[in-house]
Amino acid sequence: MHSTVHSTVISQQERSPVPVPPPARRRPQGRLAALDGLRLLAALMVVAYHYLAFNSGAWPAPSEKLFPVAHVPASYGWLGVQLFFLISGFVICMSAWGKGVGDFAVSRATRLYPAYWFAVLAVSLAVSLFPVVNEAPRLSNIAVNLTMLQDPFGVAPVDGVYWTLWVEVRFYLLFALVVAWHGLTYRRAVAFCLLWGVGAAVASTAGSPLLTTLLMPGDAWYFIAGIAFYLMHRFRPNLLLWLIVAGCFLAGQRFVLEAHRNAEHYMGHRVPQWPSVLLLALFFGALAAVALGLTRRITWGWLSTAGVLTYPLYLLHERMGWIVIKYADGLLPRPLLLMMLVMVMLAAAWLVHRLVERPLARLVRQGLRRALAEIRAGHAQA
Repeated sequence: MHSTVHSTVISQQERSPVPVPPPARRRPQGRLAALDGLRLLAALMVVAYHYLAFNSGAWPAPSEKLFPVAHVPASYGWLGVQLFFLISGFVICMSAWGKGVGDFAVSRATRLYPAYWFAVLAVSLAVSLFPVVNEAPRLSNIAVNLTMLQDPFGVAPVDGVYWTLWVEVRFYLLFALVVAWHGLTYRRAVAFCLLWGVGAAVASTAGSPLLTTLLMPGDAWYFIAGIAFYLMHRFRPNLLLWLIVAGCFLAGQRFVLEAHRNAEHYMGHRVPQWPSVLLLALFFGALAAVALGLTRRITWGWLSTAGVLTYPLYLLHERMGWIVIKYADGLLPRPLLLMMLVMVMLAAAWLVHRLVERPLARLVRQGLRRALAEIRAGHAQA
C-alpha cells in the first residue's frame, strides 16, 4: 500500500508541469530597521535638495553662490524619490502578503491619507498667510488636493512634492490587481514584475498617454526591483530575480538621466550626471543588502521612530520651509538656520504623527473595516 501511494505521488510529480515555489526561508518580520534608516536618508536627501539646491526664490541669491560647497551634494537630493520608490516596492509586497484586496486597500488608505489631509490644510494655510514664495492656492484647488487626485484632474498641487503620491497611488492600484486575483503568491508576484516591466517598456515608446499614465515607464523600474528584492528576502535569491533587478537598474538609469536634466532645469545650474547613476547603483546595493539579510543586525530602536517621521516630514517641509527661510534669512548664520529648520521640521513631523496621523488613522481604519465587513455581509446575503 505504501509503495503504491509513493509511486502514485512520484507519477503525479513527474506529470506536473508547475514547479513548487520555494518555501519561505525566514519568518516574515514587522519593521526592518535598515529600511527605516533608508527612508530617513531618502527624506533628508529631498529636504536638502529643496533647501540648498532648488531654485525656489526663498534665498536672496542662487544657492550655488550662497553655498558653493554644500549645494553640490544637495543637487542630487532629488534621487531620494527613487529610493522611496524602491523601498515602496519592497514594503508594499511585504505588507500585502496574506491580505485580501479589501484589507490591502484599507491599509494603504490609512497610511496615506490622514497625515496628507493635515498637510494639505496646513501648507495651504501657511502659504495663504505668507504668500512670499508661492501664491496662495484657491479654495477649489485645495478641495481637489484633499482627494490626492489633483494630477489626473489637472489641478495645481498645494505643494510641489505631492506629485510622487499620484505615482504611489497608481502603483497601489496595479498591485491591487494581483492581490485581488486570489491573493498574492510568489508566482503571481514574479509574473507581475515581468508583465509590468514589458508593459512599461512598450509604453515608453508607444506614444499613448493612457499607457504612459497606467504603466509609468519612468518610475516602474524602482517599484519592480523593490518587489524582486522582497521576494529574495522572503524566499531566496535566484537567477530570475537577479535578472529582474539587473534589468530594472539598466532601464532605470536611463530614466534617472532624464530626471537629472529635469532637476537641472528646476535648480538653475548644472552638475555632473555620473553621480546620479552611482547613487542609483548604491540604492540598489542597499536594498540588496536588506534582501540578503546583511542588515539584520541593525536593530536600533530610534530608526523605527525616524522611519515613521519621514512621511509627514516629506509632506510638510518644502513650502513651509521656504517661508521660514524667506523671513529668517539674515537673523542667523545660514548653516545654523538650516540646521534649526530641519530640527523644527522633524519636531513638527513627530507632532503630526503622534497627534494627527496615529489617532486619525485608527478612526479611518475602524470605519473602513466596518464598511468592508458590511459589503462582505451584503455580498454573502446576495
